[in-house]
Amino acid sequence: MRKVVAVELVSLDGVMEAPEEWAFSYSNEEMEAANAKGMAASDAMLLGRATYQGLAAFWPHQPGGTPMVDYINSVRKFVVSSTLEEAGWNNSTLIRENALENIAELKRQPGKDITIIGSAALVRSLFEAGLLDELRLMVHPLVLGGGKRLFENGGEQETLELVSSETFGTGVISLAYRPSGAKGT
Repeated sequence: MRKVVAVELVSLDGVMEAPEEWAFSYSNEEMEAANAKGMAASDAMLLGRATYQGLAAFWPHQPGGTPMVDYINSVRKFVVSSTLEEAGWNNSTLIRENALENIAELKRQPGKDITIIGSAALVRSLFEAGLLDELRLMVHPLVLGGGKRLFENGGEQETLELVSSETFGTGVISLAYRPSGAKGT
C-alpha cells in the first residue's frame, strides 16, 4: 500500500505560510540531497487548491534540466478542490468530490509514496481521517511571529511517533513523524 507523506517547511513557531519568502536561504547541498531522496520515493503529489494554483503559476515556466523542476512538472498531481473548475497543469487530475474516499483508493493502488507539500487544510483533514501516514517537518531556525500554521487552534491532542531526524549544517532540522492512530495503513 502506498503512503501519503506530507513534507512541510515550518519555522520554529510553527508557521508554514509563504516559505518562498524565508526558507530558501537555508537550502544547501545536504537539503537538496534530502529533497532528491524524497522525490525518488514519490511518484505522485496531492495538493490543495491554493497550493496547486501557486505551483502551477510558477513551475511550468522554469527551465528544465534540474531535478526539482523536472520532477514537479512531470509528476502526477492530484488536486483536491470543490471550487476549481479544471486542473490544466501537466499530469494534473482534479478530485472534486468524495476526497477522502478517492485518496484512500489512491493509497490502495500500486506505486510509490504520494507527497503533499503546503496544503495545510488538506494535511489536517487527512491527519484527522487517519489517511496521513507520515509528517516530515523541515524546521527552520527562525521565529516569524505570525502567519498560517499547519495545526491551528481547536484540534484534538494527538501523539506522534518520531521515526527519523536529521540536522543540516544550516540549522534546519528534518523530523519525520508517524501518526500513532493512522487508519488505512
